[in-house]
Amino acid sequence: MHYDYRAGKKRIDEILGSKMAVVEKDRLPKNDEMTFDNSYLSWISAIFIDIRESTKLMARDDQEYVAKVVRCFTSELIEILRGEDNLREIGIRGDCVYAVYTTPYQEDILDLFTLAAWCNSYLNMINIILQARGLDEIRAGIGLAVGHDHIIKAGRKGVDINAHVWMGKAVSTASKLSGYGQKKSHRRIWMSSLFYENIIDLVVKQSGEQAREWFSRSSGEPYGCYQCNVIMPELEEWISNGME
Repeated sequence: MHYDYRAGKKRIDEILGSKMAVVEKDRLPKNDEMTFDNSYLSWISAIFIDIRESTKLMARDDQEYVAKVVRCFTSELIEILRGEDNLREIGIRGDCVYAVYTTPYQEDILDLFTLAAWCNSYLNMINIILQARGLDEIRAGIGLAVGHDHIIKAGRKGVDINAHVWMGKAVSTASKLSGYGQKKSHRRIWMSSLFYENIIDLVVKQSGEQAREWFSRSSGEPYGCYQCNVIMPELEEWISNGME
């Protein structure tokens, strides 16, 4: 392989010398509207679900077991997260499942919180299945964050290698907070203070004032974050009844 550095410098000069339109939109458009010549400023929310002690898991001698556990973990979480019309990106980073949504309204942020509760109950379900087979439980953290962020399409123009770059707080904060669940406390779900502030009144409206007690503020942590262990009663009842 020989890198054409002269052509590379020309491409760099073209990028740095070009004008890029920054479009502010309430609702982030889908992929086909994003180009190398524009960028967007929009409200987005992100969720990251990260396995605890994944290095230890991956180092196990029984690689068939590891492969099956990771596949169970990733496939069903993606199934839970993929169905929303507001979804703008979903994927796997190492052993972490993540998704990014356009969330111009508080109700959209609440929808993502509901998905986090489904993910939390799913993790309870898979752990019971693993226990029944004499296998180790999965410990994981769920991180949630929202931000008014800048999004660009990056990669190599003219080549089918590109991706969104999420510049701001939502994605980076959600990724960081996913590392706290079932590590800094027994609770899986951790969220930024801004995420909490956007959902709490709606949660209370749905479930009553007692819902405020579901959340605990972690004042000593970055972002003034909140933690909870909210679950989906429908799925939990099915689990309790033997999953038949």
